[in-house]
Amino acid sequence: MKTLREAFDIKVRERKQNVLSDYEIFPDKKLLDKLRTEIIENLIDNEMPSNVSLTEWINDEIDKTIEGYDLTNLERSHLFNLIDNEINGYGPISELLEDDNITEIMINSPDEIYIEIDGQLVKDESVSFINDEHIIRTVQRLIEPMGRVIDASMPMVDSRLEDGSRINAVIPPLSTKGPVVTIRKFKENMTSIDELIRIGTLTPYMARFLDAAVRGKLNMIVCGGTGSGKTTLLNILSGFIQDNERIITIEDAAELKLNQSHVISLETRTVNYEAEGEITIRDLVINSLRMRPDRIIVGEVRGSEAFDMLQAMNTGHDGSLTTLHANSPADALNRLETMVLMGGIDIPIKAVREYIISAIDVIVNIERMSDGRRKVTSIVELENFSGDEIKLKEIFAFKQKGLTDKGEVDGEFILYKGVPKVYKKIKARGINDLDDIFYPEEK
Repeated sequence: MKTLREAFDIKVRERKQNVLSDYEIFPDKKLLDKLRTEIIENLIDNEMPSNVSLTEWINDEIDKTIEGYDLTNLERSHLFNLIDNEINGYGPISELLEDDNITEIMINSPDEIYIEIDGQLVKDESVSFINDEHIIRTVQRLIEPMGRVIDASMPMVDSRLEDGSRINAVIPPLSTKGPVVTIRKFKENMTSIDELIRIGTLTPYMARFLDAAVRGKLNMIVCGGTGSGKTTLLNILSGFIQDNERIITIEDAAELKLNQSHVISLETRTVNYEAEGEITIRDLVINSLRMRPDRIIVGEVRGSEAFDMLQAMNTGHDGSLTTLHANSPADALNRLETMVLMGGIDIPIKAVREYIISAIDVIVNIERMSDGRRKVTSIVELENFSGDEIKLKEIFAFKQKGLTDKGEVDGEFILYKGVPKVYKKIKARGINDLDDIFYPEEK
């Protein structure tokens, strides 16, 4: 069996062998960019004749533009592909978006583009943009179907793409080096708990516990760092919700893809040109309580909406799910406390903690390890108070022992002894699926 590093090296090597860069095919960079610019501008400025096809129109424009230049057949063919991607796709990154091996695309400048393959970053030499304006034009095309805009008056955008991928773009004056774009691609194959088990993210016991916890309507937080897989895990957990429940999802950019029949998806709105009309996560959480939800799923809690989410969990909306950016369950609790207090809620810290402990049942921590793989490193329940602090009790964990000679994380998953108190809540809803895990001596 190939190691993760060997698999990564093979994919990168195959990509370099199969995909030549713009300037390997067309060595004269200045000429290539000049021709690309001229052809694109002519196509944009002129209307396509009614008696020709799009392919014929592009070919005719290319032939007129390159007249007098001594181009090889390969150079002309490559130029056609670049222009075709501009018209029918998303410019230079069209093929990157279609490559299933690539999970993230990072554009730092016209000639500095990085991709993530198997959790590892590599600079991609196969594509380039003409200039900063070309990058911005491509971003505008990507976000236009979602009703989002980016320009000098609104120089930052965070949106989803039509396939569910996530795009974040920052342009001058916010970015001093020019447009910076990050696209996190939606992976179709990462939609089941079985797939997470197969790649070693968690164990079958952990998967069964999470399944039962969702069906048992426990309130849960998924926490982790940037790129750890929080949203992917949240999406998979949401799939365990029964089909007869009314689910309301609340996100900045709708990424969750639920298959249940009764799903209402709400998405925030940024300010318009007059700096009006903003609808925040908090606004949507408050409004969702008036929509008779059985479940509320918030893509990510990161501000004053934390108190409203806790309030929903404490007032009969069991089974709510959300993610939170934190490096551990303990860190998640600290951040939750801070967000509640920063939201202008004038109550003592002890009262905030009591509110949290009565609202949250389980915290699931997921990490991207040093070798690029994701692991559910901790599943904990909120047990009680130890002094003034909330005491956490671990149910499952992943303990790293070190690294192998090939740089892969070496460790083991642990099931802690004792029956979690949350299992009693699960059993109270008639779900006894986990008796063989927590009462093995009785089996």
